[in-house]
Amino acid sequence: MEHITHKLKKAPVSLLLMVCALLLLTVESCKKKRSDMANALYKITPNKAFKNITPEGLTPVFQKVLADEKKNLTNPQQIAAFYAQNEYDPIYVMDHLGNNDLKSFNTYLQKAGEHGLDPKIFNAQAYNALLNKFYDKTAIKTTDEAYHDMAELEVMTANVLINYSNALQFGLISPRRIYARYFTKTLRPDSNSVNQVLGIKNIKTYLDSIQPKNPQYIALQKALAAGNTAPGLTKEETDRIIKVNLERLRWKNKPSEDKYVVVNIPDFRLDVMEGGKSSLNMKVCVGEGRNKDYTNNLVEYDDSDKTDRPFSRETPQLNSLIYEAQVNPIWNIPQSIVNKEIVKHAGDDPYYLDNNNIEVYQNGKKLEDTENIKWGSEDLTKYEFKQKPGDDNSLGKIKFLFPNKSSVYLHDTPAKAAFGLKMRAVSHGCVRLEKPLDLAHSLFGDGDKYEMIKQFMSEDNPKPTDVALPKKVPVYITYVTCWADETGTLQYRPDVYGLDIVLFAHMQKFLGI
Repeated sequence: MEHITHKLKKAPVSLLLMVCALLLLTVESCKKKRSDMANALYKITPNKAFKNITPEGLTPVFQKVLADEKKNLTNPQQIAAFYAQNEYDPIYVMDHLGNNDLKSFNTYLQKAGEHGLDPKIFNAQAYNALLNKFYDKTAIKTTDEAYHDMAELEVMTANVLINYSNALQFGLISPRRIYARYFTKTLRPDSNSVNQVLGIKNIKTYLDSIQPKNPQYIALQKALAAGNTAPGLTKEETDRIIKVNLERLRWKNKPSEDKYVVVNIPDFRLDVMEGGKSSLNMKVCVGEGRNKDYTNNLVEYDDSDKTDRPFSRETPQLNSLIYEAQVNPIWNIPQSIVNKEIVKHAGDDPYYLDNNNIEVYQNGKKLEDTENIKWGSEDLTKYEFKQKPGDDNSLGKIKFLFPNKSSVYLHDTPAKAAFGLKMRAVSHGCVRLEKPLDLAHSLFGDGDKYEMIKQFMSEDNPKPTDVALPKKVPVYITYVTCWADETGTLQYRPDVYGLDIVLFAHMQKFLGI
């Protein structure tokens, strides 16, 4: 220490002043900021209860409120860590109460219903009541009450602002948590998104920036506000369908590529999208669903519907990349179909396998004689059943492959009559295509590969051929029951898998219903 003092004595006066300033700043940084806290809040309120408040007096109250409210916070650890790092400085109250930012936030909360979200989800009524106390010069009576209400408003603002921001940007619910067959990558809030909210400098600007701008979203909002009633539905049913589809639009899982294939399960339709517009569309058949007769609607649900229990044949929701077309494919018949269908047909008709070009393999070798198979009493898992290429092959003349956990694909079919049905949830889970050659043309374009596909599909003695796509194309299998078409008219589709019911039931959980 003496050595340092000796050095300083010899230093220029300017350097001494600089060192002193640095020491002073270091000491000051350890003190609480906001020395003008009392005057600043008194000007805003103006309430005498704030005249004697200090940062030192607020800190223990703030810490206690944080501890008491921990169970009610969505991100308690991050919020507590943020304020600990900032010396329990009431940032929202001090920086945003006087510039009307908190009033703007309160207005957005009260209008959450415009998004199909009940304001109760965000505790909007309590927030409104607490905020208004600060603009009533007689509502807060004592210094102790001022400390408590400051801490309460600060913590509530942080928590509710995070929840509101997350709901609008990511949705209330993670679809991967509520749907058993959901394999679409969906971004969810994380520590970075929470820290971004806690670091907001201008709340009004931020809130404006996160309001959804998607034209589909805005169209559904307008329909909800107008009180539209869909044909054949009650107003309550219509509102609920719009609300669940607004939630789907908030999920961060929408295609961003210039070209992709999308299948909408309830619409039984495939579109090839290019530059934001459909360049090809066709009817499809999808997997059989639990609500195929449409007897269940959004009004009639109970606690059991809050758990997703899909029918075994439902087509999953997913995103992937189409990488290959198999022309004249061999159908490797799934064991479930063998057990439920092949057993019955082959047991009743000894010629069933031959008539349907189905071959049986054991240990990789084809069985020349299948008469010894004991249908119905033998374990058939030791056999493999394959249907040869041909006009009656269940996969038709072509299938399009993309990696997925459910072994589903897009494929042709010899059962063309089903495309004339209005309700086309009739497959075992894969997506049957009305115009498979058109899809091949869209994916491969003009050229040798497409011409080869077209030729091979028309041959009398077809052979399985794999044709790799020169560039992989994204595919999205999704579930949307309400949207605005090209003319702006709202389209509604029945909830063939009951997934609207499941989603709405989970949304109700946020209200404690």
